[in-house]
Amino acid sequence: MNRRRLPLSLRRHAVPWERQRPTWREARPAVIAGALKRAQTRPSGNWYVVGASRALRGDGKLARTVADQEVVVWRGPDGRLVGGPGICPHLGAPLRDSPVRCGTLVCHWHGLALDGGAYAGWSPLPVHDDGVLVWVRLDTVGGEEPLAAPVVPRRPEPARALTAVYTGVGVCDPEDVLANRLDPWHGAWFHPYSFVDLTVVDAPGGAADDGADAFTVDLSFKVAGRLVVPVRAVFTAPEPRTVVMHITEGEGVGSVVETHATPLGTDGSGRPRTAVVEAVVAASDRPGFAVARRAAPLLRPLVRAAAGRLWRDDLAYAERRRHLRSTGRFPG
Repeated sequence: MNRRRLPLSLRRHAVPWERQRPTWREARPAVIAGALKRAQTRPSGNWYVVGASRALRGDGKLARTVADQEVVVWRGPDGRLVGGPGICPHLGAPLRDSPVRCGTLVCHWHGLALDGGAYAGWSPLPVHDDGVLVWVRLDTVGGEEPLAAPVVPRRPEPARALTAVYTGVGVCDPEDVLANRLDPWHGAWFHPYSFVDLTVVDAPGGAADDGADAFTVDLSFKVAGRLVVPVRAVFTAPEPRTVVMHITEGEGVGSVVETHATPLGTDGSGRPRTAVVEAVVAASDRPGFAVARRAAPLLRPLVRAAAGRLWRDDLAYAERRRHLRSTGRFPG
């Protein structure tokens, strides 16, 4: 693909949805299950994604329940990232509802102030800001050998990229989210409003398998009518709760879409809930991309809306998979 030509292409022969080539024979359950199993054996160092780094500007904070553990993250008085349990050690107030003032988290029940250091029975947790996402390390939850930092995928420099983060929640387990992403064959069938002309060029165990444990896909993003943007993308799972799509050919080479699945705990009915935190880190060497980056505040809501539309479908996919697993009716 020639990246210097216009990124848009005109489809010569638009194939109706029902006449596109079926992919169910290629989407072998054993291939998807094998890729998922291998992903689950890779180390995470007990790191979990909490949310977007942009949320921690000024007196912002992030609060989330991760695997039934309430956590809260903010920036301390010196600007460094701090975080810890989201339960006030005094009488158990939810610190997610307490404000940050000049780097100090002030409990809204009785005014106990936390600056990120150990105090009154409250102990900090390891936290990490990779420039796009914020992570927390929960060793008692993960049970793995701890790592000093999370396994962050290779991505463009955030300062030179357009970044946007979408978060959605589904009634499923993290493995159901990963299984969805490790099934690229469903793209043009399940999301015809976004993807067309999708072909899985290679998959683990395929004829061209180089041992990278990756899915290589040629597809076109729909723009309007017959206008599309063709790319080649490679899907990998660098750790148990993450799948990354790298654009390797076509417009936006080097851009990534990271899908992180964070277990939240169970709902009132005992069903597992998982947060999907998807980071889009888009880059381009075209001169006009600098204009797009300057327009980022306007573009981010559009990117999040597009991701949200996809994930309304994909979370239904993940929830269906989890339901069938839990009732012993999942095929295979």
